[in-house]
Amino acid sequence: MKGMISQLSHEGQHGCIVCGSFSAGLLTNVEGNSYWRCRACQATFLDPAQRLSSEEEHARYRQHHNDPADEKYRHFLSKLADPLLQRLSPPEKGLDYGCGPGPALACMLSEAGHRVSLYDPLFFPDPEPLEDLYDFITCTETIEHFHRPADEFARFDRMLRPGGWLALMTSFQTDDDHFASWHYRRDPTHVVFYRAATLCHIARQFGWSCDIPLKDVALMHKPRN
Repeated sequence: MKGMISQLSHEGQHGCIVCGSFSAGLLTNVEGNSYWRCRACQATFLDPAQRLSSEEEHARYRQHHNDPADEKYRHFLSKLADPLLQRLSPPEKGLDYGCGPGPALACMLSEAGHRVSLYDPLFFPDPEPLEDLYDFITCTETIEHFHRPADEFARFDRMLRPGGWLALMTSFQTDDDHFASWHYRRDPTHVVFYRAATLCHIARQFGWSCDIPLKDVALMHKPRN
C-alpha cells in the first residue's frame, strides 16, 4: 500500500490510508511536505514517503512523560473516560491501546472497577493482549500516529466483542485555512488527521455506530449479533 500511495497516478489521486478508497487529492504543501485529502472519508494524511524514520519517531515518543498521578493529565483524559464510563457496567474487560509510558487512562478505568490490559508498540510491546477479545478498547492521542489506519481499525474490529465500545480521542481537523500553522500538524509524528465525519465514515465501514459526545472524542459501538 505504501508504494501505491507514494506514487502519483495519472488522475492526480492517491489511495486513502484510512478508508482504502482511491480518491485522495493533494490538499497542500507545507514546509516541503505534501498532505493529501480523501474525498470519501475526509481524512488528511502526510505523504508516507515523508514520514520520520522509526528511530526518529521513537526518540520523540521517549520524550513523553504521562504521569498517572498528574491531576491535569487525568482531567484531560476525563473527556473520554467520563462518557465511556457512562456506557459501561463494571466489571468489564478493556484494552488501552497505545497507552504510552504512563497508562493514566487505564488507571482511571481500573479505579472505576474495570479490568484493563495494556499495549503500546514501544513501551508495552508484549503482543499477547492483541490476541484477546474485549468489551472496550481505548485509544487516546494515538490514531494520528497510525501509518496504516485501515489495518489498525480492522484489528480493533477483530478484538472487540459484539456489543463492545471503541473509544477514541484525537484533535479533530476542522479548519483548512489554518492547517499549516496548526500545532497538531506541526508534531512530525502526527501523520494522519481526522474529522468527525472521517470517524463516522470508518464506523459505517465496519457496521458500527458512532457517537461524538464532544469535540475530539468518538465512541464507536459494535452491534451485538
